[in-house]
Formats: sequence, structure tokens, C-alpha cells
Amino acid sequence: MTISPPRRRRHAQLRRRVALAALAAVLGAGSPALADVAGVTDTADVTGVRGPAPAPRAFDTGPAREALQRLLPHHADQFTLVPDPAAGADRFTVSGSAGAITVRGSTGATLLTGVGWYLQHVAGADIGWPGDSIGMLPARLPAVPAPVTRSALVPHRYALNDTDDGYSGAYRTFEQHQRQIDLLALHGINEVFVQAGAEYPYYRALQGFGYSAAELREWIPGPGHQSWWLLQNLSGFGGPVSERLMRERAELGGRIAEQLRGLGMTPVLPGYFGTVPPGFAARNTGARTVAQGDWAGFDRPDWLDPTSPVFGKLAAAYYAEQRAVFGDSGMYRMSPLHEGGTVGTVDVKAAATAVQKALHAAHPGAMWAVLGWQDSPKAELLAGVDTSKMLILDGLSDRYNRLDRETRWGGVPYAMGTIYNFGGHTTIGANTSVWIERFGPWRAKAGSALKGIAYLPEATGTNPAAFDLFTDLAWEPGTIDQRTWFADFAGRRYGRPDKEASAAWEELRAGPYSTSSGLWSESQDSLFTARPGLSAVGAAYWSPKSMRYPADAVRRALDHLLKVDPKLRGSSAYRFDLVDTARQALANHSRVLLPKIKAAYEAKDLTRLRALTAEWADGERRLDAVTGSDPNFLLGDWLAAARSWGADEAEQDRYEYDARSILSVWGRRSTSEGGFLHDYANREWSGLIGELYAPRWAAYFETLEESLVRRAAPREIDWHAFEEDWARRTTRHPSGANGPSGDPYTLAKDIAAALKSWEGGAR
Repeated sequence: MTISPPRRRRHAQLRRRVALAALAAVLGAGSPALADVAGVTDTADVTGVRGPAPAPRAFDTGPAREALQRLLPHHADQFTLVPDPAAGADRFTVSGSAGAITVRGSTGATLLTGVGWYLQHVAGADIGWPGDSIGMLPARLPAVPAPVTRSALVPHRYALNDTDDGYSGAYRTFEQHQRQIDLLALHGINEVFVQAGAEYPYYRALQGFGYSAAELREWIPGPGHQSWWLLQNLSGFGGPVSERLMRERAELGGRIAEQLRGLGMTPVLPGYFGTVPPGFAARNTGARTVAQGDWAGFDRPDWLDPTSPVFGKLAAAYYAEQRAVFGDSGMYRMSPLHEGGTVGTVDVKAAATAVQKALHAAHPGAMWAVLGWQDSPKAELLAGVDTSKMLILDGLSDRYNRLDRETRWGGVPYAMGTIYNFGGHTTIGANTSVWIERFGPWRAKAGSALKGIAYLPEATGTNPAAFDLFTDLAWEPGTIDQRTWFADFAGRRYGRPDKEASAAWEELRAGPYSTSSGLWSESQDSLFTARPGLSAVGAAYWSPKSMRYPADAVRRALDHLLKVDPKLRGSSAYRFDLVDTARQALANHSRVLLPKIKAAYEAKDLTRLRALTAEWADGERRLDAVTGSDPNFLLGDWLAAARSWGADEAEQDRYEYDARSILSVWGRRSTSEGGFLHDYANREWSGLIGELYAPRWAAYFETLEESLVRRAAPREIDWHAFEEDWARRTTRHPSGANGPSGDPYTLAKDIAAALKSWEGGAR
């Protein structure tokens, strides 16, 4: 594989950093050499010894200016960005006359947050995730009526679930990650999890503890499954990975971290808490390991007891290798005993102390971010750490009722989080009313430990309204009125107020965006994407089993969107919303249609069965077509990205399987079936519908017809084999600039007409 000169230079820098890290490990944590490796000019930042605090220095606005140029290429020059570090943390002021807007801010990212506030509240434009209406902006931007200052209500505005890399795309380019960072900064986020390349420090460090490079390449999973390896849930699947791939992913992760630092944001890096390959104790005298048992059909990696003497040495080696590639940070992500795990004879309190001690030996005073999920973090773990240096990212804030986080976690600082998307499902909706109802009161209560927000969907790039509203919580000084917020969102989403757009978003607000807490934080998925069965109630085993809002809300929203002023239909925001709403309306129809198919089969009415299954097939055909008209719903891009990282055809095929399997079988048979992970990451994408979901249902309906004709039980189908066959394919699908096909408006209008026809002729 030919390496370009810029990439060759970056490889040389990477090798130099690795060499310097090794030297630093020998010299010790407080050495000047170590400070040089970390890019720190003041050794007090490494040793923890500080003199009088220096006066705030103006920061370089260059990275923010470059981001602004990417976000608003035709209007960036109308903004003046002024560094104002003395204003205090997380504060911006927006002022200015028409065509000359001034934003003052305490960091580069906060400057962009100020720009985002201006676009939302003054210019009436939206840069969403995905879709934007910046094409509707006037050539000369409007004046700010009076200067406005905003300060963040909480110090921590964290983003990205541990699973984001796997479910949003482990094979993304730097430019795609850069766009993500720009959007996060625009919406007020200041701490971002960086996972790309996280395997490289393990790979380098463990070679000094008795493992060959070849053994480690077999142990480390393919990029699409590495999220769960870092969570200590699995190993090996989707690999082996090549050293070249790991090196280039590490380079990518380093660039992401540098991009964040340039904007004054914190790159949150994976910390080390004891994950080791098989046989570690036999190869390292004095090491004690605990087998972690099973996770959804996978053998979990072993856990090295953090209180054993070898742990400190391995942790130091890991952090040295990580520093060499990613630099330093003030926050590290670790979730020991995530979703189970086995404690064995390990003293969890002492283990937590050792984990934090190793972290602080490498990064004095660094924050430990831990996911609040199921019964984690356990009380024993919290008892063993300096909790002033810990932040719990609560993944259940909007899911259950009667939550008391101060009592549950003993006053440990936490961030109110949301996981409104699981596995990358394309379903619309979120518990937005729950966010509004809880954030203010939780923050205002006596003794509140609420110190942040945590944006934690398992995959990003869906539900732009949810992203906008959740991040607004941290910056709006008063209580947000949900109805008003959605009405304003409708206006800026397409560039100006429109009564039909407002009516559409009012339907969506009152329906899928007002689901309640109690059991779920996500809306139901589609039955079109479910493994076939007459009693199917959902695609993913862990998803809601029924509608969480009145289905006709989305149906009416589609009708209104189709009536939006033609002058507002040209934006990527309108196109995405129209396709997404049509897709959701059609997906909801699957829950009406399947019970009818079941009734026809049980009545042995072959004619009616054929008519209804034909309607089902027509729905899937329409679904494949409408999603194929927007670039955000293309399987081809997902697969092409995976193949682009392979050096030869065999490696390309391996990474394509990694990318396909996570969408379908997820893992091996024991995982897919016994662990119930098949279709966990189901999504209504063009290509995925036509090549997997539709043929799967067609095969099933054929067995039902045969059954009625032959008057026998339907023949069994090995669904795992069916899905594994699909995952092993290397068929090509439309991708890139020429990937989308068809007119979104025409296709969505046809869906609305078809739904009306099916409803009118309800059988």
C-alpha cells in the first residue's frame, strides 16, 4: 500500500512519540523528558507541584476560525472571534450589527457555542446532526438586537457513548470526526470520548509482558467490535487486525485528540483498569487474574487484579504508550465490571484505589469518568476512590422513575445523561419532556451532585431535534418550554417560520418526542427489520415491544411536511426530515399490518394472506427507495468505509465482515442466538432493507404459503445461517456523492398516498 507524504510524516511522528514514551517510562513520571513527550512546557503540570496561578492568557482562535469556515463557508468572514479567557469558564457574549457579528468566549469551543446560539436565536438557521438550513441565510447576517451573555450551567458537558465508534462507524475518516467535533462545539459540549486507535497502547504495552505481536493481533477485535472489548466484554471477533491498521487508527485518534485540544475541549481517553489476554498470570510472576465469565455468548477477557504488583507496571506502560500517540488529558473513561463480570477474591475497594492511583501516577489529578448503568458503579468501587476526581455519566437519568442519584451514589458528582438511541436504530423519538422536567429540579435540589450533562446515544447522527434540545439544557438559564422550543426549532430547521412545518413538528413533539420514563428511553423499532415471525413485536430483543406513542402522530406530521412552502424544501435539513418521517410512518404501519397477516394465516385464508404479504413487500420496496434518496441512509457508505481501510482484498473482506456482522448477526452463533444480539443494531437503510430484511421476510412468507397449500407446519429456516450468509457477502451498493437516487419529495408523497390507500381499504 502506497503511503502519501503527509501520512508518511505522521507515521514518523508517531514512531518518534512511541520512542520518547519508552524513554519517559524509564526516566520516571516527574522527569523533564516526560513533560516534553506530553507537550507540556511547565513541569508542574506533570508533577502536580504548582506555583501561583498565572494570569489567563489569550488562546489561539485559529482552530475555532477554521471550524467556523467549515460550518459557514459563505458567512464565516462576518464573524469576529475574540478570546476572553478572563471571562471565566464556559462563557460567551454575542453582539454586533448586520454583517459584523462579534463573539467573545472563554475557549475556542465556547466561541463556536456563541455562534451556535446566534444562529439559533437571531439568524434563525440550524446546523443539525444531520441536515442544515444555512442555504437559507441572507447574504448579510442580521444584527444582534442587544448584546447577550450566556454561561454554562454545569461544568461538564460530555458526549459520546462507549459504543459510539462501533455503532456510528468505526471506519470513519478524520474529516467525518472533525465534522462531529465542530457540531459538538457548536452545541456547547466540552468533553468528548475518543476511542479510535484505543487498541494501539494495549498492543504496544503488552508486548513487554510476554505476548507476541501476532498473539495480540488475534486477541484484539476488528474496529467495529472494539467498543465492547474496551468494556471488557469480548475479544478477537472481527479480526485479526493488522499492525498497519492499528497504527493508522492510532494516528487518527491522535489527530482527533489534537483537534479537541485546539478548541479547548477535553479529549476523554480510555483508561487502564486491568483487561489482559489469556494466560497473563502464567507469563508474569506475581500477577493475579480473574476469569470474567460470559457476556452474551462471548468469553470475556481476564481481569488483572489491580492490587497485584504487576498491575502498576502494566498500567504505567499502557499510559506511556497512550501518551506517545494521544498526548495527555484531564479525563479518562473506565467502567470495571461493566454488565456483570466476576469479582472473585478481588477487594473491589482496594482495586478501585489502585486503578485511580495508577491513573494519577501517569496523569496527576485526572478525572475518572465512569458509566452509570445497571448496578455500576458499585458502592465498593466508589468507597475506594477520591470521588472529587470522579464523574458518573448517568445512562439512566431519563429511563426510570423515582431516581435519587445523591442517595444512590453517596453524593459523587454525576452528569444527567440520555441514551435515546440503541444500536443505531433509525427510529424517531426521545423522552424530551423528561429531560426538561428533571434537569432544573435535580440541579436545584439541596445537596445536588448534578454537575453536568452526558449525551450518550449508542449511535449519533439520528434525531437532530433531540441533540439540539438536550444540549440546550446546559446553556438556557430558565426552564425550557417544550412546545415553544419545538415551534422555534421548526422555524430555524428550514430557514424561516412556516405553518405546515410548525404543525408537523408539533405532531412529532406531542408524539415520539414526548414519550415517558418508567421503562424505556428509546422508541420502538420497526418490524420490517425484525427477524420474521407472526408474533414479532420488535427487531432488537432489548427494544420496546410496542408503540410508545400514537402512530398517527407521525402520519399526520408527514402530511404537514409535504405541504411546507416549496421555497423551503431545498435544504438538507428538510430532505432528511421528510425522508426520516416518511420512513417512520411506513415503519409504524408494519405494526398494523403484521397482526393482519397473522390473522389471515390462522384463518387459512390463502388469498388474503397473499394480498397482505404483497402489501408488506410493497412497503419494504418503498422503504428501500425512500431511504436511498438521502445520503444518511445508505448501506453502501458504511461498507465502502470499512473496505477503504484494508491493504488488500483479503483484509478488505475481513473488515467488511466486521461492519456487516455488527448490523446483523452481531457475533458468532452463541452471541447472536444465546445472547440475543442478532438485529440489535437494526436500521432502515437502503441496501440493508433490499438485501437482507426484504428477502428474509419473503423467505418466511413463502413457508407460510407452502404450509397452507400443503396443509402442514411451516418448514423451519436457520435464520442465523441466513444472516451469516449475508454478513459474509461483498456485494457493492451505491455510495459517495453519487449514492443517493430518486427524488425524496416524490417518494415521500407516494408513501403518504400508499398509507392512505391501505388505511382506507383496511382489511
